Amino acid sequence: MPRLALKRRARGVAAVEFALVLPFLLFLIFAVTDFARGLQANMVMINLSREAANLAARSKLQLTDNSQAIMRAVAESAPPLDMNANGMLYITKLMGYKDSSGAITTVVLEQYRWDDSVNKLGFRNSAYAPASKLWSCANWSSTTGACLNIPTGNNAPRITLMTGNLFEGEIIYAAESFYRFNILFGDLSLGAGLTVPNFGTNLYSMTVF
Repeated sequence: MPRLALKRRARGVAAVEFALVLPFLLFLIFAVTDFARGLQANMVMINLSREAANLAARSKLQLTDNSQAIMRAVAESAPPLDMNANGMLYITKLMGYKDSSGAITTVVLEQYRWDDSVNKLGFRNSAYAPASKLWSCANWSSTTGACLNIPTGNNAPRITLMTGNLFEGEIIYAAESFYRFNILFGDLSLGAGLTVPNFGTNLYSMTVF
């Protein structure tokens, strides 16, 4: 067989092999890129909850007057994530409380969600409000974003977070961040027991200060 014909045949075989492998290579590239997007978004959410809890704990102002400003400032540091369209933040004020039995439990004093009525941000813009995983409020203020009518004293909502680790009267702040994120290739098998992680539709992080 002439050398030229052999070269043409080799090029033809290489082209066929490349055509067969190309879909898998493209899928792998897109899956890895999608995973990187999810990982980056998850890291951003961790940083947001950490910063919100830090600001709430260090602020000299009452959360009633300052919660929306804290959450607005934190959300502005979220790019490339669009928190105003797809995100939600909660700040919950907690206290160690000695009940009638003498046991110290953790009770909810205040809770705020990102609902900036002045600047039309947060829930006011997106209507996205997944329930807090710490404690779910039933009645929200439409002007301050505060949870209304939280029981006090022995009737105060009790949660398991930090139970047994707080002193009586000790105050802590928990910040939660949510983000509506859709990963395209989650839970897809790559073979050999490898699966692309699924970050889920709601990314979540909580930090306590």
